[in-house]
Amino acid sequence: LILTGGFVQLLAGFLTFRKYDHLGGAAFFTFSALWRPLVNISVGNSEGFTAGSVAFLVLNAFLIVLASTFNVVLLCMTLAMELLTICFLLFTLEKLPLPFEIVMLSIFSIICFYGATASLANNMFGKDLMMMGTPLFTIESSKKDAKDPPPCICPRSHCTSGLRTIADLLNTGAVCGVPTDTVYALAASCKHPEAIEKVYRIKDRPQEKPICIFISNLDQLRAAAPPISPLLWEFMENVYPGGIGCIIKKGEWLKKLGVGAGYSRVGTQDSIMIRVPDLTVLVHLIDMTGPLAITSANPSGEVDSTHHDMVISRLGHKLEGVLCDGESDEVVASTVVNCTKIDESGITIVREGCIPAGKVMQIFERVKNR
Repeated sequence: LILTGGFVQLLAGFLTFRKYDHLGGAAFFTFSALWRPLVNISVGNSEGFTAGSVAFLVLNAFLIVLASTFNVVLLCMTLAMELLTICFLLFTLEKLPLPFEIVMLSIFSIICFYGATASLANNMFGKDLMMMGTPLFTIESSKKDAKDPPPCICPRSHCTSGLRTIADLLNTGAVCGVPTDTVYALAASCKHPEAIEKVYRIKDRPQEKPICIFISNLDQLRAAAPPISPLLWEFMENVYPGGIGCIIKKGEWLKKLGVGAGYSRVGTQDSIMIRVPDLTVLVHLIDMTGPLAITSANPSGEVDSTHHDMVISRLGHKLEGVLCDGESDEVVASTVVNCTKIDESGITIVREGCIPAGKVMQIFERVKNR
């Protein structure tokens, strides 16, 4: 039982440290270390423990004060630890009543096992499944709002005013971080070629790598009347909206789509990748700005950004705004499909992303056979 208690305390301390609760973790580690003297006492070895008991009484008194600012369970544990240390001290002086020892060990064991179990459960599941109690008092910092302000405008995506703020920035030629249905992206209005150029500088993106465009729905593409075959239309209707981008042949029809002055800065000389995202907030944003030039919001060659905090910390000082939408739906970017020769030789997977290549080919075969 003693060894099991020590192990549970160590495990609880490790998980508490992982959650950056350093005081709680230190308390658990300290208490687990004290299970060793319990073993010594059980076999009648008390040499040198008197001085250690006095030292721990002083140390634990400090922990009691700190524990009162965290939760009731930790406070009760430190109080029980203080009384138990007194038991150790009395034992070394051969003045410990047996009933008092039994009662204190029982109380301490119950509190320790409850505290360790509650800490394990709450930290493992990320919820307060077992009550730990509120602190008796809190220490108010003299520096409220000490956190540094963000380096750019960071409105929330669920607020209409936040969406309008980012739309206004994009319409004036700014570059902003936006959520997508895959990972976070950098967005620039296709009406402002200088903003698209800025995207390359922000990311240190090689000039030979083309940037795709996002539109809000397939009807926008139909209104621009591109020379697209029935097979390609059918394929796009089956993959949009979603995490698949289609590379198609470029043409003057892009200007009817609303690409405008950014025509020469999106795609390549002959082709352009178009995607319709499956994210309501981004679709509304595109309706307010027109087609957006989009690329992943990460320095070139680094991993994708899956939370707005990552975008702000990595690139916020270079951006005018970031639309904050929490965790992204995916951890990898979209799948890119070359459809420029879909009628002659079918499609080819340029980049496999969140949609498996096998699933894309299944969609294409189903559409072609139909």
